[in-house]
Amino acid sequence: MRIGIIGCGLIGQKRAKAAAAHGLEIVGAADLDPARAEALLKAAGPAGAGGRASRDAADVIAARPDLMVVATTHDQLAGLSLAALEAGCHVLVEKPAARTAEELTPVIAAAERLGRVVKVGFNHRFHPALLRAHEIAASGVLGPLMFIRGRYGHGGRVGMEKEWRCVPAISGGGELIDQGSHLIDLARWFLGDFTEVQGMLGTLFWDIPVDDNCFIGLRTDRGQVAWLHATWTEWKNLFSFEIYGRDGKLHIEGLGGSYGTERLSWYRMLPEMGPPETTIWEYPFPDRSWDAEFAELMTALREGRQPLGSIYDARANLDIIGRLSRTHGTPTHGTPT
Repeated sequence: MRIGIIGCGLIGQKRAKAAAAHGLEIVGAADLDPARAEALLKAAGPAGAGGRASRDAADVIAARPDLMVVATTHDQLAGLSLAALEAGCHVLVEKPAARTAEELTPVIAAAERLGRVVKVGFNHRFHPALLRAHEIAASGVLGPLMFIRGRYGHGGRVGMEKEWRCVPAISGGGELIDQGSHLIDLARWFLGDFTEVQGMLGTLFWDIPVDDNCFIGLRTDRGQVAWLHATWTEWKNLFSFEIYGRDGKLHIEGLGGSYGTERLSWYRMLPEMGPPETTIWEYPFPDRSWDAEFAELMTALREGRQPLGSIYDARANLDIIGRLSRTHGTPTHGTPT
């Protein structure tokens, strides 16, 4: 299989590394900084040896690879995915796949018309702690699931207010569409579709025209609730995701690196209640989610099915984000620095 990569920053580099590990040939890489495209191909070793580096995405699309990775700023994701589909490619596009659900509509239509697969980069589903948690929950040993509580955040960086993520026309929003989209996707993966959407967006610290905090309440038609908070004011990087069933609880914390060691704790409720029986797994090795997600895409293509974390998941995610932004998006301004 031949692959092209558009956008050669950190995420594009991770995708190139995973593609090389799976024996794919990288035929082209494009970035507004051609030096980054050249560096990506060089770092890919033999997989990138015959690839062409370019500043223009059209050059990579013209090569008509079997699979196109689109890892650009949000404003470019949908248009480049559509162009790649029209060229006959399958697509792996980074989340959120577009700035709005409406912007994603022609991409879905093209994928269906052309019989191509679009995988969206929801790599958090492929962290080992979350994969095992999902297996445990799906087995039924937790009993009926009741609610999820999720928190995800970092503290930003000096000069962050000048980055593209803080420019609405480019990003499509702030922390809600950034880390919030991961929390929403994980909550949907465990509980299914949400019919009730509530929340509040706030700009509490950064002097920016987008939200730096989002507080989200979601409910399914069965009454299950997801209570989520994503923030750019978490001064110690944090990931915490708890799944509560009638007979037990799962807690995933840490994502490695500055987020701390990835850990899954399983608390089994005893008949007499009181302190639960506890099992803990730790995953101290490097982040394997990128390789695992790429493997899932390759398997889905071979089997002719939709991958885990599909374009339809992205549409549902963006629909929730859009409803929150339209209905609950009046910023609550704090005192900026």
